[in-house]
Amino acid sequence: MRKITLGSTGLTIEKNGFGCLPIQRIGREEAASLLRMACDGGINYFDTARAYSDSEEKVGYAFAGMRDKIILATKTGAQTAEGFWKDLETSLKTLGTDYIDVYQFHNPAFCPRPGGEDGLYDAALEAKRQGKIRHISITNHRLAVAREAIESGLYATLQFPFSYLSGEQEMALVEGCRRAGMGFIAMKALAGGLIRDGFTAAAYMDTIPDVVPIWGIQHQWELEQFLACIKEPAALTAERQAAIERDRAELCGEFCRGCGYCMPCPQGIEINQCARMSLMLRRAPAAAWLTAEWQEKMRKIETCLHCGQCAGKCPYGLDTPKLLEENWRDYQEILAGQG
Repeated sequence: MRKITLGSTGLTIEKNGFGCLPIQRIGREEAASLLRMACDGGINYFDTARAYSDSEEKVGYAFAGMRDKIILATKTGAQTAEGFWKDLETSLKTLGTDYIDVYQFHNPAFCPRPGGEDGLYDAALEAKRQGKIRHISITNHRLAVAREAIESGLYATLQFPFSYLSGEQEMALVEGCRRAGMGFIAMKALAGGLIRDGFTAAAYMDTIPDVVPIWGIQHQWELEQFLACIKEPAALTAERQAAIERDRAELCGEFCRGCGYCMPCPQGIEINQCARMSLMLRRAPAAAWLTAEWQEKMRKIETCLHCGQCAGKCPYGLDTPKLLEENWRDYQEILAGQG
């Protein structure tokens, strides 16, 4: 196992964390089994959020009576101090704890600060004074907000999308956190499913000692590969490095990361999947994406209003209507070839 200290928090964690968003898609007992298996295998950092439907409830159920064995991180998407307190009290109750180790502002469009009209940071300071949270942190998908958070000196950790597909701007955030004594939590370490080999992804992450990936886990086979990497770190072999270079050549640049912040679409288009369908078809078993259900979802692209709402909300500045059109065209060609 490789234990690291998370920034300047003093928290000692296994370098590989557990991202609890996917467990909202499975039953309570199945989720509890996965979470306990992860803990038994050495993972002690578990990241969830108030917005992840019943994820917090499942985490609280799984670790009842085991609070001293884990580090808990969760998030609030509140926009006001009143909303903050409501979220915090709900999280404490559903997680079955009287304190949260890392409490994160969940992808705010701005960097909360003391004295702000929103009252968020002042509420967090008070919650910390009361012992309900130990560290104030932030997550984001926007480079500008992430940079401001690092420069502010107000946050214990930053959570940001990071994988071996990330570029110089994301690496600069990692380095900025290092200089500032902040922990860096890597969400989407598998690039929203575009990276298919967990061992290669883990091997890359192991080359950056102060980056903590939180692997989104829903199935036991997914967990087993990361637990194997804890027992014996995956080596970045020449073969794996070559795979990384191939993926970078194919995927870096203007592609949809699948974060979903462009949604909801007024026409009901599932943008976060439809705008990257061509990539998913090339990188995952195609049959699952060519069903009648998915054909109907892709056909909705024809109803796009070109209202610009999705493009305006994309944290990566993508022209999402254009991506949708391109993916629908490619999808139709693939369907025609199947016929």
